[in-house]
Amino acid sequence: MEFVDRAANVAVGDAPTRERVARFILESGPSTAAALAERLDLTPAAVRRHLDLLLDEGAVEARDPKTVGPAGSRRRGRPAKVFALTERGRDRFEKQYDDLAVEALRFLHEAAGEGAVRAFAERRASFIEERFSQVADAHPGATPAEVLAMVFSDQGYAASVRQLPIVGAGEQLCQQHCPVSHVAHEFPQLCEAETEAIGRVLGTHVQRLATIAHGDGVCTTCIPVSTSSTTERKKERV
Repeated sequence: MEFVDRAANVAVGDAPTRERVARFILESGPSTAAALAERLDLTPAAVRRHLDLLLDEGAVEARDPKTVGPAGSRRRGRPAKVFALTERGRDRFEKQYDDLAVEALRFLHEAAGEGAVRAFAERRASFIEERFSQVADAHPGATPAEVLAMVFSDQGYAASVRQLPIVGAGEQLCQQHCPVSHVAHEFPQLCEAETEAIGRVLGTHVQRLATIAHGDGVCTTCIPVSTSSTTERKKERV
């Protein structure tokens, strides 16, 4: 009983734990209080106290969960709210140089034109093609989408892979964080260059379904099921 009482009275100034809660939501996507408590080894009371503080700060927002299942199927009872980072919450992570980057790209566009901005975007996205083969070789059992998730995560995108709800439809590359989202909002060439680079390493057309830069909670890219396996693609390169 004493343990529960202490947990329910988490100090308002316990910023490191609150940062862990925000970081987990950033990396894993919208989460329920119960999921946060379990994964962070905290009591539900402690998590709710931190979520309340993050809500007050405008760093997170409560949303109704998306239901995935057969049409008309419903669970009894009211579903638990999920908590997602807001734009202000994302500002906590690696946004210090956004204003400078935007100003630099504006100057580049004015001085050298659209082509120069496009060339810069392609240069920046080159890490995808440079790293894909290396990561694939190091993880021979990974699917192409999983390899891409590792490549993007190494660059700070907190990427993961989800199976699409329709069987056989493929996988979805999810980027919970985008280190250049504020810049890409004004210069979508950054997103376009990444998407094209993904298509080149997979040898097929891919489609971005959502982007953080345009107000979505996560960047998602559909990876078709017809994409060759990593092993097959490596054989083709030999």
